[in-house]
This record gives sequence, C-alpha cells and structure tokens, in this order.
Amino acid sequence: MELWIPITLAAAFLQNLRSAMQKHLKGVMGTTGATFVRFGFGVPFALFFVLGLNRFAGYGFPDINTTFLAWAAIGGLGQIAATFLLVHLFSFRNFAVGTAYSRTEPAQAALFGLMFLGERVTAGVLAAIAVSVFGVMLISVAHTTLSWRALFTSLVSRNALIGLASGTLFGISAVAYRAASLSLGGPNFMMQAAVTLAFVIVFQTLLMGFWMILRDRAEIVRIRSAWKPSLLVGAAGACASFGWFMAMTLEQAAVVKALAQVEMIFTFASSVFFFRERITPLEVAGCVMIVGGILLLLLIG
Repeated sequence: MELWIPITLAAAFLQNLRSAMQKHLKGVMGTTGATFVRFGFGVPFALFFVLGLNRFAGYGFPDINTTFLAWAAIGGLGQIAATFLLVHLFSFRNFAVGTAYSRTEPAQAALFGLMFLGERVTAGVLAAIAVSVFGVMLISVAHTTLSWRALFTSLVSRNALIGLASGTLFGISAVAYRAASLSLGGPNFMMQAAVTLAFVIVFQTLLMGFWMILRDRAEIVRIRSAWKPSLLVGAAGACASFGWFMAMTLEQAAVVKALAQVEMIFTFASSVFFFRERITPLEVAGCVMIVGGILLLLLIG
C-alpha cells in the first residue's frame, strides 16, 4: 500500500473529529470564532511539527522561495473564501443543492491540477472520482424532497453557483498547497508539508485575527473563555492538515481528495451509531457509491 493512502485515511478521520468538536463550539461562539480556532489554536502544533522534524529527525529547513510564498498565499486565501461561501449557504432555506455542488472539489482539483501543474489523471481515476462525488451528492440531498432532475436543472440557481464556487476554491487551494510544498524541493515530503502548513496556518490566523479586531472584538472574548475545547480543535485540525499536506506532496491533489471522501462515511457512521439518526435509502446508496469509488481508486492505484 502506498504511504499516501493511510495518511489520507487518518487525516479524514481527524478532520471528522475536528468538525464534530467545532459544532460543539458553535454553542458558545459565532461562526467566525468557531472557524478561527481551527487555525489560531493549531499554530503551536504546526510549529511543533517543523521544529520536531528538525531537532529530533534531523531534517534541515528548506529554502523559502517566491514560488512557495505565492502558492501558499493562494491556497490560504482560497480555503478561507471557500469556507466562507460554504457557511454562507446555511443562511438559505434550501442549502442542500449548494452543499452538494460544493462536494465537486475532487473533480475540480483534477482540472486545476492539469491547468496549473500539468498533471494528468487516467480515465479510470476520473471514473472513480465521479462515482465517489456522485455518492457524496446523494448523501447531501438525502433529507430533502428534491429530485435529481431538479438538482441538475437547478445548475444556474444561486445556491448551486455558490456551492460550485466553494468547490472551485477548495479545489484551487488543494492544488496550490501541493504546488507550494513541491516548490520547496526537500529535504523530504514530511518537512515540506510541515513548513507549508506552518506558513499557511500562521497566515490564516493573522488574517482572521486582524478581521476580528476590526469587525468583531466580542468574538475574541468568547474564544478566550472557551480556550480549552478550542485547543483540542486546534490540535485535531493541525494534525489533520499535516496529513493532507503530506498526502498531497506525495500524490496528486485530486486523487487525495477523492479518497478523502471517506470522511463522509465517518460522518455518516457517527450520526447513525452515536446520535441514532434515521437512515434514508439515498444515504445508504450514497455510502455504497463512495465506497465503490474509493475501492476503484485504490484498485487502479
């Protein structure tokens, strides 16, 4: 088994854990604060990864170049904007369409990988991505009365366009992170990923912190009062991101993001076994398609 596969699976599990803890924080702070803790409280862990690899593993620090800075900044800004659009969808009465379209991130990452990095994927990999994306979209609309015909005919609706834009930005950020990490050229994939993560997470923390100082200082007080659970969110988020960055240094972003759809299975399992939520036939079908797409991806790989 190639190394990027278990790394991606672990990252998906940790991201699901982080998301669950972030939902808990929504009860004591706003969306901005719950988003900020993912970055701000992850900074010390990201810096620890870099220093630990240097001091204990003996890996040297890579030379930072302008190509790295440009790609890392693009990735950081893209991820913030994509998250903002995704959260914005929740303000609409029917956000299922937009959320479903935002899950087209792996397919869009394949396109941007070709455009920006010249990376090509085989027809089999594209088929695997399509199957898993379709499965995620099934789960996204499982609790609505929306038909699939209406879903596709609503492609030009406001919700769908916002969702597609979110997926586009997530796809761009994934490819940008891979490009940034690869541009460092060594000493190995772990240090490249760690340095990329450290730069990006500090950059995002400074941007969001500056925004809250200017526009929402009350949120800073709420974050400070919930620092203990926020620290857990930061730790899980930083570990998940370190996994994503390592995997995307080793493998194309589109392929990693396709396997990362397994996170939906983790989320689905949590809702069923821990929260005792009702299962719909569409959700079962979606899970089957996600698993099928992932198995096809692994068999091809």
